[in-house]
Amino acid sequence: MLLHLGSKPVLIISSPDAAEEVMKTHDLIFANRPKAAFAGRLLYKFNSIAFSPYGEYWRQVRSICVLQLLSNKRVQSFRSIREEEAESMLKKIKESCAPSSIIRIDEILATLTNNIVSRVVIGKRYSEKESGSRFKELFEEFIMLLGVFNVGDYISWLSWINNVNGLEAKVKKVAKDFDEYLEKILQEAVKKQEKSGNKNGGDEKQQNLVDVLLEIQRTNATGFAFERDSQLLRNTNAMHKLQNEVRQFLGCKTYITEDDLENLHYLKAVIKEALRLHPPVPLLVPRESSKAVKIMGYDIAAGTQVIINAWGIGRDPKLWKDAEEFQPERFLNSSLDIKGQNFEFIPFGSGRRSCPGSAFALVTAELALANLICSFDFEWAGGAGPEDLDMTEAPGIVTPRKVPLLLVASLPN
Repeated sequence: MLLHLGSKPVLIISSPDAAEEVMKTHDLIFANRPKAAFAGRLLYKFNSIAFSPYGEYWRQVRSICVLQLLSNKRVQSFRSIREEEAESMLKKIKESCAPSSIIRIDEILATLTNNIVSRVVIGKRYSEKESGSRFKELFEEFIMLLGVFNVGDYISWLSWINNVNGLEAKVKKVAKDFDEYLEKILQEAVKKQEKSGNKNGGDEKQQNLVDVLLEIQRTNATGFAFERDSQLLRNTNAMHKLQNEVRQFLGCKTYITEDDLENLHYLKAVIKEALRLHPPVPLLVPRESSKAVKIMGYDIAAGTQVIINAWGIGRDPKLWKDAEEFQPERFLNSSLDIKGQNFEFIPFGSGRRSCPGSAFALVTAELALANLICSFDFEWAGGAGPEDLDMTEAPGIVTPRKVPLLLVASLPN
């Protein structure tokens, strides 16, 4: 479907065949990103891996990300952090397991993710301090502004509207606050290295991602976002099957570790089904054609913005039986994976501009869900039931839940 938003042609892709042409057959032509004004101001003139234009700078950044920051070796080096934070999460929930004690499971999972990412990136937690709560608030505003519709991107002479609706003031404030926050992190890291007398950041196994980036900068090697599984609560059969799998596998151990995950096949199917119904970035990050090309027999002009509707593809009844139903069994004995080779299932995109952090995200989600389901029984708060689950999503480039998810956790008998 071709739309014209103001002066900008926008191609909407909602089928796996068309997605394959864009992200595989003509991946190079569509490897560019549209220059959204807010993204440019929030992300240092498009100097982020997600929004930078295709070219030498992006290739260098992608190489650093894939080979040094998010390689399999580096992801595994942070295993102990993920397992420690998962264990800490379980202890906190157990402390709240008094009768009728209500917990916000979405907040608990957000805290888990924040703790893991904070320790991996800067070497310490930020979630339990005042700066942590401020960062959470700041990051939520940041994500919202990256995904908000900016009329000036499509009708330039209407850019003044942002001065009236408050978006201009928000962008200025968030950009300034984010810059100050990141500068503080970098200064702390540099001081720590100077104090230790080791400019390389110490043992590679103990390095966080800021240490790695500072080392790359120092050696002049060039410079340089969890999804929720709430649908499981609607389907009690799937919940019980997953509980049986993880609890039987646990045996005499206290926690599920990452070594166990490969054997938990139904768990992996549950995660995939959640990603099918709720991809983290429903419309993926937009692309832009660098030259004219044919897609599905149609002429697409250079400079056309492309939006790939991963949400729509994942719910297409032509591709998925009972597409709106949560059925993890569809992924058992299935070769479909998240690597972007199967275009009916692209929660992390595909091709050159696919998400380099998908492996880190997936192992974090699997570890968290396995331990939650293994350690607790969950009931609805306030007498609610599965039919009351509201999966409405809030605006943003990454879609958060709009309404809190309140549950009562109890220890299994």
